[in-house]
Amino acid sequence: MGSGVSILGVYQSDFARNWAKEKLELADAMREVVEGTLADANIGPEMIDSMHVGNAFGQLYTGQGHMGALAASVIPELWGVPAMRHEAACASASMAVLGAMAEIECGRYDCVLVIGIEQEKTMPGNQAARVQEAAAWVGHDTGETDYIWPHTFNEIAGEYERRYGLDTQYLRGIGALNLTNAQDNPNAQTRLWKLSEESFSANDDVNPIVCGRLRRNDICQITDGAAGLVLVSDRWIKSNRQAKARITGWGHTTVGLGLAQKLNRNERSEFVMPHVRTAITDAFARAGINSVDDLDAIETHDCMSASEYMAIDHFGITAPGESWKAIENGDIARNGRIPVNPGGGLIGGGHPVGATGARMLVDAAKQVSGCAGNYQIAGARRVATLNIGGSTTTTASFIVESAQ
Repeated sequence: MGSGVSILGVYQSDFARNWAKEKLELADAMREVVEGTLADANIGPEMIDSMHVGNAFGQLYTGQGHMGALAASVIPELWGVPAMRHEAACASASMAVLGAMAEIECGRYDCVLVIGIEQEKTMPGNQAARVQEAAAWVGHDTGETDYIWPHTFNEIAGEYERRYGLDTQYLRGIGALNLTNAQDNPNAQTRLWKLSEESFSANDDVNPIVCGRLRRNDICQITDGAAGLVLVSDRWIKSNRQAKARITGWGHTTVGLGLAQKLNRNERSEFVMPHVRTAITDAFARAGINSVDDLDAIETHDCMSASEYMAIDHFGITAPGESWKAIENGDIARNGRIPVNPGGGLIGGGHPVGATGARMLVDAAKQVSGCAGNYQIAGARRVATLNIGGSTTTTASFIVESAQ
């Protein structure tokens, strides 16, 4: 690689907000996240060489496409700066980060702005959920259920049950941990929810079944939100100043859209989704680390509790099929062996689809720079992320380390 990549500044909007109710447009949200990210980086827009925007469903929720041009539409100083949009379902912002990193690594640009953005609360919840069928294999995986993603991850949980056995109390435990963690996150969508033991129980009134094994609090919410990062080269740092964090490793895999394709192809693997494991271990190798025990925390994709259950053994926190042990032993709690989603993840924090990969990196940078506030992991120096799009069709993992 020609140049290392560092994170100079970060920003996240409040994921509890409803932009339509505030009579805001996507352009207003874009202005907020760009200005907030640049302010945290302590630079002006004239310093930006290039922009990458992650967005999954802009046309479908709002009618607005051509998202790469939105920043220049509201920030005059960005007029003329090259920009592009990336779409890979829930991994859209991670693809934007990879694009920005490639430009820095090859020496093309030194200071690149990455934005992940999604407005989803433009229609009733069941209709908003149906929009996201576009991230599945349309006509193959769609059409048999009203809620494609709860159905998909219920099937993945079913694969664990078939191979290894699965007690659904451990799925409930993931939801409980992440919703509880979110109570300390000032940007979390669910931070003001009133929770009790019944919230994570099999009580059909308090925590009703949505699909199969998955209940309401196993599932993330429809969310409006945006997150941003300024990425800079080593050359930029040498001429200017130190950054918050460094991206020292990355992994990226893409497989077929169909869930059955994956499960059939992987039926003899010890991992339910071995390509997810490959993305993680590629990131480890590029960062020069040996195992999950070299990490201080993980930000992982928990659109459903079953996706975090998968992440636990795919990271190597447990042996394949034994994710339940890490939940039962408290290994993934904030004070555990490997804290996972200390700010609430997607279930607690919210999941604006096109922004999630960027939000994970924002939280990782906050952790390793000691700026995570009430959900700070003491002494965190190295954090991994895992971001998946669709039924693990596009997978990205990053390693973020302290710049000090």
